[in-house]
Amino acid sequence: MKNKLTILLLGITITANAQWQQSIGSENLDVQAVHVVDNLDFFGGQTGTYRSTDESATYTFSNSGNDSIGPTRGITSDDTYIYTCTSQGVFRSADNGVNWTQKNNGLTQLLCHGIISSDGTIFLSTLSGVFKTTDQGDNWTAAGMSGIDSRSICCMQDSILFVGTQGSGIYKSIDDGQNWTAVSAGVTSTNFRAMQAEGNTVFAGGQTGTGVYRSLDYGTTWSLLTNGIASGSYRGFASNSNMIVAGSFTDGVFYSLDNGDNWTQINQGLLDLNIFDLELNNNYIIAGTHIKGVFRFPLSELSATSINDEFQTNQTRNLLKIADVLGRETMPKNNQVFVLHL
Repeated sequence: MKNKLTILLLGITITANAQWQQSIGSENLDVQAVHVVDNLDFFGGQTGTYRSTDESATYTFSNSGNDSIGPTRGITSDDTYIYTCTSQGVFRSADNGVNWTQKNNGLTQLLCHGIISSDGTIFLSTLSGVFKTTDQGDNWTAAGMSGIDSRSICCMQDSILFVGTQGSGIYKSIDDGQNWTAVSAGVTSTNFRAMQAEGNTVFAGGQTGTGVYRSLDYGTTWSLLTNGIASGSYRGFASNSNMIVAGSFTDGVFYSLDNGDNWTQINQGLLDLNIFDLELNNNYIIAGTHIKGVFRFPLSELSATSINDEFQTNQTRNLLKIADVLGRETMPKNNQVFVLHL
């Protein structure tokens, strides 16, 4: 029967024959961090920082004053500045990444791995614990985890901090780092190189032999996710209210539109499946790879179809619209693969 569905569909995920596109100016570079600030995209890596003004289609070197000795491992921003986390501490830019100034006053450990901005405070995870600044990097103070190799950090709801460590599992603080509690129930990994919080959910990237863990109760318990996502080491995440993207260090990129319950792998066109970091801009997923630079994948190719879900016996189901993961209405494309979630 034409234009009828005989079963109730709650949603459809569409993955078209889209490919990743390599960003010009990033080829064959070691990328360890990516970040989006308004209409600018940044990446940092072994050779410093690079900037894009065209949604990661092209990048130019933008490292004046930034660390030129070791890698740039993290990038964050607030309403005024952009910050890098490097082997030589923290650098700050007041002109959208054109020039950088070192901001290390109070830091007793310069080798840092992760940096985030949350509600007026910037937190830094380092080889020797966590530091924070409340004056935009002018002065830093210790924020706990002293002596613990802290590799990743994220913030949930501007008040709950999570830190992933090298060798000591996951820790949580609810008082801006004054006190920390180990939260590793259900976790077998001791190394966590990536953390991501979205809404009431926290994702943690474990070591080789484990994979992506998820907590739905503020870190009290964790579950290893396995439906469509590979085991292995995970180094990067990106998320918005509609999707979570995970970067494997051996198996490329996976995304989920249902908070991690189900995952789809998207690797077509990727020249390096070793992913260090991920980010989302207005129209693309941005992936930083280990040896082949930055790639971008169009969000418009990851679509969720809205279906009339008011079930009535013996009535038909009509397709209402096709919308991408940002809620923008789009049109169906040829040769698309449909994955049904019933």
